[in-house]
Amino acid sequence: MRIAIFTETFVPALDGVVTRLRSTIDELLKIGDEMLVIAPSYGEGPAYYHDVPIHRVAGVPFPPYPQIMLAPSNPRVGRALKKFGPDLIHAVNPFVLGSGAPFYAHRMGLPLVASYHTNVTTYARYYGMGLGERAGRWWTRTLHNRAQVNLCTSETTRKYLSENGVERLHVWPQGVDTARFHPGKRSPEWRSKLTGGHPDAPVLLYVGRLGREKNIGSLKNVLRAMPGVRLALVGDGPARGELEEEFAGMPAVFSGTRRGAELTAAYASADALVFPSTTETLGLAMLEALSSGLPVIAARAGAAHEVVEDGVSGLLYDPDERGSLVTACRRVLTDADLRARLREGARRSAETKDWETSTRALRGYYEMALAAR
Repeated sequence: MRIAIFTETFVPALDGVVTRLRSTIDELLKIGDEMLVIAPSYGEGPAYYHDVPIHRVAGVPFPPYPQIMLAPSNPRVGRALKKFGPDLIHAVNPFVLGSGAPFYAHRMGLPLVASYHTNVTTYARYYGMGLGERAGRWWTRTLHNRAQVNLCTSETTRKYLSENGVERLHVWPQGVDTARFHPGKRSPEWRSKLTGGHPDAPVLLYVGRLGREKNIGSLKNVLRAMPGVRLALVGDGPARGELEEEFAGMPAVFSGTRRGAELTAAYASADALVFPSTTETLGLAMLEALSSGLPVIAARAGAAHEVVEDGVSGLLYDPDERGSLVTACRRVLTDADLRARLREGARRSAETKDWETSTRALRGYYEMALAAR
């Protein structure tokens, strides 16, 4: 099968969407499929991912969040598609660049699959764009309803999209690389880095974008209530400067973006992952933590309950109940037996998910779209 993939973000950018897309492409290559990726330009970004060509589209930074590139489609995209000759188009999180996917699918007589990964319209209110939130929901519905098949990453998101008028919805299963993210990657060196040179202290880990929508500031309450506990934040984003000021004088380490062996060691070397976001469509960091044998303490919101089994692989807390987060962190960090059980449950949970199964499900949806066309 020849698949053209429109995506609003791709390498060298690093986020949950890019991780899922890279892992999916890896599996599709094993099957023998051929792909063309159409993605924003990031300066000197690579022209290929493995053997898959990347057609780069010029764009401009999104002002509230400069790491995001707004790259409208242009006639060169059409020429690249015509040269490649796809059997199907997959629009990943269509919004700006991906808005061209329905046009080209119609023009070329191709089936369109669209997948929803990020709650873009909900994020709008965190950046002072309330009007944009209403318009964004209309735009999302309009784009997705031109696809033969629409995918999302959780049942919670499927329900949300259905209530907002998106049709022909299916869930694209979770996946994680359990060989890469493994408890055996624990590192004394990284334990020391995460704790700011206090490796014997309990340490909570946050991994992800440093953005206003992630509710990271709530973690200050844990550090105030539990003297001696350390917090390590791995990632970057538009709110990093604000957060560094907020956490000034507290036992918090900002490690920046980490990749490869550094990232896997960070997961395996902490005591628990804290995930305070209430706006996630899935939360890939939670899956990577579980695979690393790391208990997850997550807000009972969004799709967290579909990833974390409360009391088995982690603890879910009520983000609206004062003290609930602190109570959950105290339970995990002070009860060694509970922490050991959660570690075992975390790894066991992750072992039921893999990218091969996830990608074979995706390919089934591709075949469904081809049949519908």
